[in-house]
Amino acid sequence: MLGFSIIQLVRRMGHKLDSNIRREMVQHYHPFRSIPCFLHRPLEHFGKKTKKLPVVIEFEQDAFDHGLNDMKAAKCKALKQFPSISCCSTNLSIEKIEKLLENCSHIKKIYYDRKVTALLDAATPSTHSDQLIQSGLTGKDVTIAVIDTGIYPHSDLKERIIAFKDFINNKTDPYDDNGHGTHCAGDAAGNGISSGGKYQGPAPEANLVGVKVLDKMGSGSLSTVIAGIEWCIQNQSHYNIDILSLSLGASAQQSFEDDPVVKAVEKAWDKGLVVCAAAGNSGPSKETIGSPGISPKIITVGAADDLNTIDRSDDIAADFSSRGPTIDGLTKPDLLTPGVNIISLRAPNSFLDKTNAKGRVDANYFSLSGTSMATPICAGIVAQLLQKEPNLSPDQVKQRLASACDDLGLPPNVQGNGYLNAAKLTTNE
Repeated sequence: MLGFSIIQLVRRMGHKLDSNIRREMVQHYHPFRSIPCFLHRPLEHFGKKTKKLPVVIEFEQDAFDHGLNDMKAAKCKALKQFPSISCCSTNLSIEKIEKLLENCSHIKKIYYDRKVTALLDAATPSTHSDQLIQSGLTGKDVTIAVIDTGIYPHSDLKERIIAFKDFINNKTDPYDDNGHGTHCAGDAAGNGISSGGKYQGPAPEANLVGVKVLDKMGSGSLSTVIAGIEWCIQNQSHYNIDILSLSLGASAQQSFEDDPVVKAVEKAWDKGLVVCAAAGNSGPSKETIGSPGISPKIITVGAADDLNTIDRSDDIAADFSSRGPTIDGLTKPDLLTPGVNIISLRAPNSFLDKTNAKGRVDANYFSLSGTSMATPICAGIVAQLLQKEPNLSPDQVKQRLASACDDLGLPPNVQGNGYLNAAKLTTNE
């Protein structure tokens, strides 16, 4: 088996192939065990030409244009370009991957374009963000981009959806065929008008940008998520985007330094966008922080269980909330916000609405749990802070949030800096 050309390619060029694509290539030979030996060579040749893999290709620094030219010269089709992180994505046969690795010196690494999913498994008062609302901090003139399954134009926020970009079905009007993104948008910025103010997010006057990167089933890929982040970077000034909220992720299988989605969120951070990402729902096991939450730069949000009370004294870390350390041994999450039985906006006739009717609350709301809910709650509180102090850098925002956390007496890799207490943000000047 070691003599087969794909095996030789993996051995020779393994440093330029991530573990997932190496695995996909080697699996090409699994059926050979039950096939006569004299058929192996022709089948290998046929498979190399016909088996296509979805890939994200990273080019060497300052070699993006040269790398793209190499891809075009090799007649690679349907290229999606991500210049901010010097990457592109496409589908390539194994034969074409081999030729590119042999002939294109500008390729740094090729990643398998694997699956990314939405992270599912009485919030505003328990974070004390309601105290900021009472003082006039409602997220006004701050814009949150919700990178998710889309946003249904719910009455609690539809007038504040200032832009919508769809990387799944290329539709132009806001919609959400899954329901997850709508819930997240409400977690951050719902104004509660349909409930008389009862179900309100921390930033009820913030603007929203919907970026659909996950499909009806709540699934997407590395490349669609990167495309969404890239779009936000390119349109940051046009829509005055301040915050990215990502309630999605994948298992961390490589160092943050070698993760293309982490590269994308860190580029956004460097461009002045505050990035809040979910820790994941794989707790209480250790070392379960997902990507891109493994990034040391961005704000990784774990979920607290407020036990449906405003009193914080009985609050605990949600059992499902992912724990650190990260795959690199770093302490994560950075903080906790509520993530259990969070009531937010319902997207009628969406996938979640149809398959989880018990989650409906009244006619306009829906209850969900997960670090998916904790993350936009954090993003909404960031919007409150940025309304008050719009010139804060992402690093300064992160530090202010860390200083405003209450210690629950839990290990740092469970609670990070603790349970976010938004009321402290106005006293930590």
